[in-house]
Amino acid sequence: MPDWLYHLPVVWMALVICAGTALVAAVVYGGALALAARGHTAKLKAISPVMLTPLAVLFGLIVAFICSQVWNDAQRANAAVASEASALRTVVLLAANFPGESEGRVRALVRRHIQDAMNQEWPAMARQEAKLWMLTAEASEVLELTLSVRPQNDVQSLAQREMLSALQSANDARRERIVISRSSIDWVKWAVVYLFALLILITIAFVHIDNSGTAAIALTLFSLGVAACVVLIASHNRPFTGEISVGPELLLQVMPQ
Repeated sequence: MPDWLYHLPVVWMALVICAGTALVAAVVYGGALALAARGHTAKLKAISPVMLTPLAVLFGLIVAFICSQVWNDAQRANAAVASEASALRTVVLLAANFPGESEGRVRALVRRHIQDAMNQEWPAMARQEAKLWMLTAEASEVLELTLSVRPQNDVQSLAQREMLSALQSANDARRERIVISRSSIDWVKWAVVYLFALLILITIAFVHIDNSGTAAIALTLFSLGVAACVVLIASHNRPFTGEISVGPELLLQVMPQ
């Protein structure tokens, strides 16, 4: 699957994929007619329609397994962003226990950290170029600032421990979303999907080789079904890429003003 296809709006993605499947179906249809014109109709017609059943079942199972992986990655991506946002919100709330300059610096650093994540990390994740070492300077500064604060009472001591725990949770969630952003359906799985779709198209064409009209209708219907499956998978394949993707909205909601 070409990389540029994932960045298209879903409508344009669907049009490109439908055009591709229609072209393949047309080639299969033309090949079947050419074989029929050369007198191979009887041989090809002898292929049992029962062959379509195991091919279709295997195709359906493969698509189902791939969809399961894609949707699981999407759920993990949403959970990672939600966990990061929740942890950062906890840091901001606990910073109120350190009034004065410390609270203001923590809020400013968290705000800059979220802005950097939105402006730098999200575009990198969309291109699958985000790296684990891309830790923002603000995240390090917040951690150093928290460690440097000297608690004046038990409340501040407890708040400091909780802030450190929340910062660790935020960093863990951030690393999780970066790892997930590099998840994708590999070329082997795509190749198997295309192979089974092609085998079914060929079988349909051969089974109906003595009736060109029926063959054309059957090939059209199945190619549309294949296109729908491919669009469904491709539009959700990369959790942080494309029109249907996980955005930084939750982080923006907890960004200090």
